[in-house]
Amino acid sequence: MNLGRSAFAQRHERTPEERDLIRRLDIFLMTFGCVSQVIKYLDQQNISNAYVSGMKEDLALNGNELNYFTTYFNVAYCIMLIPSQIIMTYVRPSYWLSGLEICWGLITGLIALTHEAKQVYILRVFLGLCESSAWPGMMTLFMHWYTPSELAKRMGFYHSCQAIGSMMSGALQVAIINTLHDANGLAGWRWLFIINGVMTVAWGTLGFFLLPDLPNYVNPRAFWFKKGHEKIAMERLERHGRAEPKKITWAGARRTLVNWVTYVIAIMYVATVLAPWGYAYFNLFLKSLKNPDGTPVWSTSDVNAIPIGGSAINVVFVWVWAILSDLLRTRWTLIVAQAVIGLVPCIAMSVWTSHPDTTPLATAYASYFISYLTLGTAPLIMSWLSDLLPQDPEARTLIVGVSVATYYAVSAWSQVLVWPAVQAPYYKYGWQSSIALWLLVIIMACVLRYIDVKFLLPKREDFHATLIVGSEPANSQLAGSDELDPEDDSHTRKSPAIVTQV
Repeated sequence: MNLGRSAFAQRHERTPEERDLIRRLDIFLMTFGCVSQVIKYLDQQNISNAYVSGMKEDLALNGNELNYFTTYFNVAYCIMLIPSQIIMTYVRPSYWLSGLEICWGLITGLIALTHEAKQVYILRVFLGLCESSAWPGMMTLFMHWYTPSELAKRMGFYHSCQAIGSMMSGALQVAIINTLHDANGLAGWRWLFIINGVMTVAWGTLGFFLLPDLPNYVNPRAFWFKKGHEKIAMERLERHGRAEPKKITWAGARRTLVNWVTYVIAIMYVATVLAPWGYAYFNLFLKSLKNPDGTPVWSTSDVNAIPIGGSAINVVFVWVWAILSDLLRTRWTLIVAQAVIGLVPCIAMSVWTSHPDTTPLATAYASYFISYLTLGTAPLIMSWLSDLLPQDPEARTLIVGVSVATYYAVSAWSQVLVWPAVQAPYYKYGWQSSIALWLLVIIMACVLRYIDVKFLLPKREDFHATLIVGSEPANSQLAGSDELDPEDDSHTRKSPAIVTQV
């Protein structure tokens, strides 16, 4: 890792026109994506907040219904995810992503009208179908518009909006309970879904004008996109050895299916998301605690408010991991670092759940909060994917879809088995399974790094050489050096930088 040639050191080499493009992308593309992500996570997380804030009692939910709410959502999300990624290469993202956001906003509002679990199950299925487009779709757009030294920061900021949504969900639930509960005869948790639905529909409508679509197929309604920016965007792709976006074909799909990178990235992504998943049930842990006289230790407002602190930790450290990744131009080392940190709370909670009477309760509190430090792996994995296959936008788009779909396919059944609500907070296998997953992450990251250097780097070099007329053979360009800064514009277009990892 050469700090002298880091992304930070290269910022001044961008032209004023390129800086203007980046600034506008950050203001409009990032703003739409981040606010949509906050709203999306509000719509997802509120089912858990509502469950502990009166929904359980009002709908007579006495078993694992909360797990099944997640399961039905996950199954639908999984089914639609890959088709959504394919459709987005044929339909303008500004139409597809925005239209589906409006649909899921309407569905979210309808949950406020439910009176039994079966009705919620049905709406959660349609909610999953519509929301499947959001996260992978935006990650794919970022890969097309941002360069390697810009990408992880933007992905990290976008991804951190999940935690911001979680923070807002808890705070919003507390505010609604205190102000709108029983207003017009509706319980507070019902108002939560109504408010979220209105927010989602309103913001989704703006997407028709804020999303820029693709560098080679710009949205004509994007009022903020200046003449000449399209050319700059295409030059940025070429300069960093990236092929322009294209429609997914059968040939591209077959090529992706036989590419081992598809499966390694998918497995590693699934493992990094599921490994720290115990943090998601922090509120159930708080709700389970009782005083000696049998009264709850924490009020309903406290149960919703305390996890906000963990979400704040999540936001900060997602940014820290992403900034370090772009600054130091490394992905895999920071993924491994998070896995090592993640092992600590998993081991501690395995001890606490087995011996709760002899293990201090502070161990559980600390473990839940530490788990929030390790939720920044997804932006690094997707940034690494962009670095690994810059020459194949079809494969990148599909691998994002396959990775997220695989996660939802696994979580649809595993969460009920590993983290059943009836076992909270003394899960029998939850934390032990997390230990195994973190170890798998470490192994997969190291293996992928080795194969990248040995097999993938020459392919990237050869492809990059074909983009530049009159360039020397790629291997001769890199003689004596195992890395070149992707933002090093001091290289001429006859000797451009090749994206590598350290």
